[in-house]
Amino acid sequence: MERYHFIEHFKTITKHRHQVIRHCFRAGIGFQGLFHDLSKYMPAEFLAGARYYQGSRSPNEGEREEYGYSRAWMHHKGRNRHHFEYWTDYQPETGMLSPVPMPKRYVIEMFCDRVAASKIYLGAAYRDRSPLDYYNGVKKKRVIHPQTAEQLRYLLTMLAKRGEEQTFRYIRAWRRGRVQIPEE
Repeated sequence: MERYHFIEHFKTITKHRHQVIRHCFRAGIGFQGLFHDLSKYMPAEFLAGARYYQGSRSPNEGEREEYGYSRAWMHHKGRNRHHFEYWTDYQPETGMLSPVPMPKRYVIEMFCDRVAASKIYLGAAYRDRSPLDYYNGVKKKRVIHPQTAEQLRYLLTMLAKRGEEQTFRYIRAWRRGRVQIPEE
């Protein structure tokens, strides 16, 4: 009989969500952070999360290994605008599905989400460069709009080099239009 890890999964997603909320408040989007990842508590996501729970990585990876895709992820990315995968549309010129730029507030929430996920999954091994290392390791496998990719990379690099305090200060200024993320 298959074992579901309801309590462990609930604790992990709740701990992650609370960390994201703290980061969102530090970034100046606290109200938005209060709604972060609520879909993870819906049966379509929660049951798969409990079934494939491992504690050291996303349960979606386990579901992907079994089916070749993750139904929980498909549900999640379609409801949460802080995922770049949400931001795709058919382009009139090509008729193909392509990434579109993310609004700034969702780029900020995505940054908060990635930092929190690194902290939760890595625990004591977390370093300020951990989210950047993860991003660099998977970026060639992702289809993300170049502007969004550059904004996220810039913020993750700043975190790695300057730490949280300076990075969140910069994010608050960027959100208000006081500074710009340089284009490469």
